[in-house]
Amino acid sequence: MNDPTARTLRLLSLLQTHKFWPGNELSDRLEVSARTLRRDIDRLRELGYPVDATPGVAGGYRLAAGPHMPPLVLDDDEAIALAVGLRAAAGAAIAGIEDTAIQALAKLETVLPDRLRRRVNALHANTAVLRWNSADALVDPEALGTLAQACRDREEARFDYVRKDGEASARLVQPKQLVSVGRRWYLVAFDVRRDDWRTFRLDRMETPRLAGVRFEERPLPDGLDAASYVSRSIRRSPMAHEADVTVTADPEAVADVARWVDSEIENLGDGRCRLHLRSDTLGWLLTQVTTLATHFDVTVDGGDALAELVSRTAARLERSSTNS
Repeated sequence: MNDPTARTLRLLSLLQTHKFWPGNELSDRLEVSARTLRRDIDRLRELGYPVDATPGVAGGYRLAAGPHMPPLVLDDDEAIALAVGLRAAAGAAIAGIEDTAIQALAKLETVLPDRLRRRVNALHANTAVLRWNSADALVDPEALGTLAQACRDREEARFDYVRKDGEASARLVQPKQLVSVGRRWYLVAFDVRRDDWRTFRLDRMETPRLAGVRFEERPLPDGLDAASYVSRSIRRSPMAHEADVTVTADPEAVADVARWVDSEIENLGDGRCRLHLRSDTLGWLLTQVTTLATHFDVTVDGGDALAELVSRTAARLERSSTNS
């Protein structure tokens, strides 16, 4: 690569993809000598990019953190992924992030080549996003940052918390990890005063703050990771409505259709399986049953309220079909 400008951009792109590059590997990638590589490194430094060098046979280079965000060099796939991610972030349940994400997306799109801009615009124009009406579930980005720092540094945190039943309390916890579930954020943490693990919804917290006390990291129970622990906690939490349904189909086929259903599938062994459905609303249970019923024969075994709602809905659909 003889063009110094093109070679310098290629070098910058490589440095941004790995934390550390051995010098000989960088030289091979750029097809230049070690002396030319050093000149290109110096050129990047003159442009304001902080590049650290490690001397010796096993030495190499890495792009260090500087006081300002340097320009990024992205390949086509990375640029498209970033544009898609920014568009998704605009709909995230984090207060104030929408405007910031849109501003960053606008900056990115102004410098995209025409071929990439057309691909990104086509993707945006042909993708619909369902916005949940959940303003009460917005998360304060400052709170998110504080808790992330507590997880990283293993520092205890304090916050006021309102449970689902309305009970308010002050909590002192040892944060483990943050988990995003749809538009909701959860903190997995060891509750110091209750001497047990808990999951906390961030939108139910008030003024999370660092407590200034470090702690020794401890494993979650049953060998679970944070995401699995939150999933199990959600499944075990009490719901207003529950029902059992039997589906006449192979369990694997049912599992493929019911990927979005938070329920374990019990194989009854005779071409049927059973699902235990749970939700805070009867309407969501009806949605689950209706989706299953479009593919299989479904019987509501337990859950009188759901069975009655299914019967009424089926009767309305039948009348609608007859009238049409």
